[in-house]
Amino acid sequence: MTRVDAHHHVWRLERGDYAWLTPGLPIHRDFGLHDLSPLLRDITVTVLVQAAPTEAETRFLLQVAQGSGGLVRGVVGWVDLAAADAPARIALLAGNALFKGLRPMLQDIEDRDWILRPEMQPALAQIAARGLVFDALIQPRHLPVVRALADRHPTLRIVIDHAAKPDIAAGGFQPWAAELAKVARETQAVCKLSGLVTEAAPDWRTADLEPYVEHMLDVFGPQRLMWGSDWPVVELAGGYARWRDATLKLLRHLPETARDAVLGNTAATVYRL
Repeated sequence: MTRVDAHHHVWRLERGDYAWLTPGLPIHRDFGLHDLSPLLRDITVTVLVQAAPTEAETRFLLQVAQGSGGLVRGVVGWVDLAAADAPARIALLAGNALFKGLRPMLQDIEDRDWILRPEMQPALAQIAARGLVFDALIQPRHLPVVRALADRHPTLRIVIDHAAKPDIAAGGFQPWAAELAKVARETQAVCKLSGLVTEAAPDWRTADLEPYVEHMLDVFGPQRLMWGSDWPVVELAGGYARWRDATLKLLRHLPETARDAVLGNTAATVYRL
């Protein structure tokens, strides 16, 4: 079966729009597909996700995807959803078959309910109408907002990035677990099994992740979960291979069809790869 990395980045520092990527970080350097390819092993398809809140970066990512030889089958980009012309800009990007969705960086916006403001609604309606995916880069505090968003836009295909970033290092299981369960029960949202190790302690073990992964499996089921590396950010927390190996260990008890869903089929369906 096809194996998919449903969430990774590339960046080129000279582009100058990665405000969060400060010189003190070990990943403050260029990362391209030539760095990623040796890590992929059985993975043959990827989804490339924005890391800067600019349309210029989105165009850069589409160029990377077009030159990837079929590896990158989808790009999740960025548009200023509050702009009056956002629907038109989304429609223009949607003309590129590799453009699969949009990701506002909600975790960085102080107003928890920003995405529910009236000025965002035309853009969200356009995302839904175009069959694009809304990637929700959120924290646990935003999970009630996801439910409200799904209620307002029932045809909007929502993917929760990094399981909403539970505070694994501090043992922050609740209220994250209860709120995630509500989202799973009350919406059609899909969840990414990604980004967990960067929320864990620096000396994390696979056992530290197990309660969180088991809860995700319990509330969403394999058909609504997709695996992503969050590379190169994952290099801050043990690296690509260690996270991949931990995932395979955590999924080893599942039937083969369920593993296939998490490791590729869900992403291929949701992003229409």
